[in-house]
Amino acid sequence: MKKAVHFGAGNIGRGFIGKLLADSNVAVTFADVNEPLIDQLSHKQQYNVRVVGTESTIESVSHISAVNSMSADVIDRIATTDLVTTAVGANVLDKIARTIAEGLKKRFSDGNESPLNIIACENMVRGSTHLKAEVYRHLNEDEQAKTDEYVGFVDSAVDRIVPPMDAANDDPLEVTVESFSEWIVDDQQFKGEIPAIEGMERTSDLMAYVERKLFTLNTGHCITAYLGCLHGYNTIREAINDPIIRTDVTQAMMESGEVLIRRYRFDREKHYAYIDKIIERFANPFLVDEVGRVGREPIRKLGSNDRLIRPLLGTMEYETENDALLKGIAAALKYENSTDPQAVELQTYLQQHGVIKTLAHYCGLEETSKEAQSIESIYHQL
Repeated sequence: MKKAVHFGAGNIGRGFIGKLLADSNVAVTFADVNEPLIDQLSHKQQYNVRVVGTESTIESVSHISAVNSMSADVIDRIATTDLVTTAVGANVLDKIARTIAEGLKKRFSDGNESPLNIIACENMVRGSTHLKAEVYRHLNEDEQAKTDEYVGFVDSAVDRIVPPMDAANDDPLEVTVESFSEWIVDDQQFKGEIPAIEGMERTSDLMAYVERKLFTLNTGHCITAYLGCLHGYNTIREAINDPIIRTDVTQAMMESGEVLIRRYRFDREKHYAYIDKIIERFANPFLVDEVGRVGREPIRKLGSNDRLIRPLLGTMEYETENDALLKGIAAALKYENSTDPQAVELQTYLQQHGVIKTLAHYCGLEETSKEAQSIESIYHQL
């Protein structure tokens, strides 16, 4: 049986990547800092996943164990595993890099030269490439050379909505996920044989799928959240069922989609069908996804390489329509959440410097650009 160490035992880790691995008869060891969660997983060695689409079903996940990601146990596991995956959040990758590096050192010192592949399954562009750079900071030249020879850092695109929900029957390990999932990996970056994992798709053109997901699911999701907040809605489903918001979100995804169609020559009708599918997913009656959760960390989401500004820059490159994207960005600037440090920082900067300078500071938009001017105008109208 193949073995995997998966960093992140939260809802996404258990409900998405961990489940796909276990379903493909991979023995999964979850690594996390949440000691009570690790204890529960270690004791039960299985958990339930509620999969919701047109109907709701319960599926059991087994072949699992768990270790504390701060312990020596996880280093020992990395030294002997076949695969390392992550679902920790983009900001945490840097924190686990040293642990992965220590695992690689032990692996090499133990004489293990079997191929190892590391896949960061995060909402970021080329997350595994980023993780590789962080891991290499903790390796000397000889260790880096060994890693180059035997370890693949495989970039991926992931897509599955896994909102935090109360577990049924007071089971703290149960997690709810939508029936749709997409895990696409760059087949050019593996070392050794590519593992056969059902639900993991291979491509030699990963960036097309990374941007398709970022420009469509992520763009539409956060614009739904920010417009929903402005209209007083609590959940994504409530927001997307508002005809005005649905129209704005659909238009924004069509604007970002035009960039994809021109950049990657996507089939227009197929991409429009993909947009329609995402709107259906937002309206899933079995998923309770709060707009506050989806809208969190607005500064990150307003970054020049993320889900709002990156597609906008594409429309500027191809000189295509972007009115709905501009409205979504203006709505993001309106996002207030006293429990979210980024939201507090953003609002403080806005009050002190105004919209134009805020866009320049956080988004990299030129102060004199017509897009910045338009966003400022829309901001004051919302």
